[in-house]
Amino acid sequence: MPSRVSDPASARLFGRPFSGVADRLLTWEKRGYLVHEPTAALQLHEYTTNGVTIRGLVGALDVSRRASGHEDRAIHPHEGIYPAQADDLAGRMHQMGLNPAPILLVQTSPVALRDLLAAVRDTPPPVTFVDRAGHTHRIWPIEDPELLEAIAGHLAPTTAVIADGHHRYAAYLRLQQRHPGGGFDRGLAMIVDQGDTPLFLGAIHRVLHGSSLDDVASAAATVGIPTRLVRQPHAMACLAPGTMVATDQARWLTLELGERADTLEIEALHDRIVPALAHGPHRVTHHHSAAEALGLAGTESGTAVLLPAPRFEQIENVVRDGRLFPEKATSFQPKPPLGVMLRFVHDEDDEPTSPRPRPAIRSRLPF
Repeated sequence: MPSRVSDPASARLFGRPFSGVADRLLTWEKRGYLVHEPTAALQLHEYTTNGVTIRGLVGALDVSRRASGHEDRAIHPHEGIYPAQADDLAGRMHQMGLNPAPILLVQTSPVALRDLLAAVRDTPPPVTFVDRAGHTHRIWPIEDPELLEAIAGHLAPTTAVIADGHHRYAAYLRLQQRHPGGGFDRGLAMIVDQGDTPLFLGAIHRVLHGSSLDDVASAAATVGIPTRLVRQPHAMACLAPGTMVATDQARWLTLELGERADTLEIEALHDRIVPALAHGPHRVTHHHSAAEALGLAGTESGTAVLLPAPRFEQIENVVRDGRLFPEKATSFQPKPPLGVMLRFVHDEDDEPTSPRPRPAIRSRLPF
């Protein structure tokens, strides 16, 4: 039902005890809240949030084959993870027997694939609805074997970056390694073409608790990063590619790295400045909005470091080099709303493993 999608109360469906989630979902299916797709298919999902439209292919990603080296990888993480969090997610998904939402992948897709999906979009979508939060959804199931084969052929030589779901992807790999040969050989994923409907890429700011602005200025000088004290009214205007802004609300400091295509400001902060701090930080917190970070900064509490938004080509350059950013380095938006598609893992236990990486999905769709 549309009212169930993006309803915060629906998240309780996936709450403890996790072993009871599958039964709860079967109850929802009997009540008509869920539709169980009878055959394997890709889904072309288009959603519009606050005027921004994103489209992507949703399917079951094959994680059963490990790359022998970096150059062989099809999926590239770009952030580090907390291993304990990935272990916890793997345990939850194993108990639930499902992937509750797709991880979000992004790439610049081949023009031929873009044209192929444009032809799909020219047909009336079998599923359309507006969810509880006012997001508009259009969905086209793709079941034709020839079309699936053509899509798989276009995707086979490409690579994709994980935009959201690094810990869930790590959980997919753990589950496949522990339970090979069945439904855990695949994990639910959505792949978005950044050249078609680009995701907004934003920064995630930091607060260095226990470190003063003088500590930050001294650390920057130690590692050769120029700084400059500026007035508050001009500080935010200084925030730009190659320049970070640090403040304790009393003073404002720019850290001028210079714009580079092969690195991000977050790397300089964590790899160069933080290790050189004379005091602290005893804690680093992450904030999607500058206002939230500034609200926690102060001469007695710590220093906010505001970062410019990265560019997608910078992310691509980093993953091409085999590097990882620190945790919570980037924010891709808007993400697909929770509750549109999920995958019952054991629906596919008896199905033969496909020779291709992304051809099919067994999904459940609330509408």
